[in-house]
This record gives sequence, C-alpha cells and structure tokens, in this order.
Amino acid sequence: MDFVIDYIYTVFIQNFDFWLIFGLLAQAMFMMRFVVQWLASEKVGKSIVPIAFWFFSIAGGVMLLVYGLIRKEPILILGQGLGLVIYFRNLWLIFKEKRRDPTI
Repeated sequence: MDFVIDYIYTVFIQNFDFWLIFGLLAQAMFMMRFVVQWLASEKVGKSIVPIAFWFFSIAGGVMLLVYGLIRKEPILILGQGLGLVIYFRNLWLIFKEKRRDPTI
C-alpha cells in the first residue's frame, strides 16, 4: 500500500508545476469533445458528430502536443501529431461539403 501512496505523491504532488496543470487542462479540453458529441447525439436521438467535436479535438490535440513537446514524451508527440492531421482533414472535408451544399 505504501508503494501506491508513494507513487501518487510523486506523480501528483512532487511533480506539480505549471505544465502538470496545463496537461490536465489539455486533457479536459480533449475530453470535452466526447461530452459535446454525447449531448448532441442525445438531443437528436441518434449518434452524430457535431463540428464542435472537431474543434475540441484540435484544441485538446494542440495543447497535448505542446505538453508532450515540453515533457519530451514521444508517445504524446506522435499520437497527437498524427491526430491533428486527421482532425484538420475532417474539418476541411466538412467545410468543403458545406461550400457545395450550403443547406448542410
């Protein structure tokens, strides 16, 4: 049990700094995309992906990428770097479709 307490102390107390707060906020921003998607789906009674999902994905992805770069975390850098390409591409496709059919 002491190992668990020591681990929690090291991770959340000993390492507490601006970047830990930034990383937590980044993760919260990233999580909001699922909250937005869930609420939008509940509202219409079927699964949908609102545009806000992609904006929260980009905001959270950029923040997590910055966090990964500062903390020198290769998994976050690679994961968020690729994710950002996908999020921007999805937004581009959505806006391209809206230009063709403004009723969407």
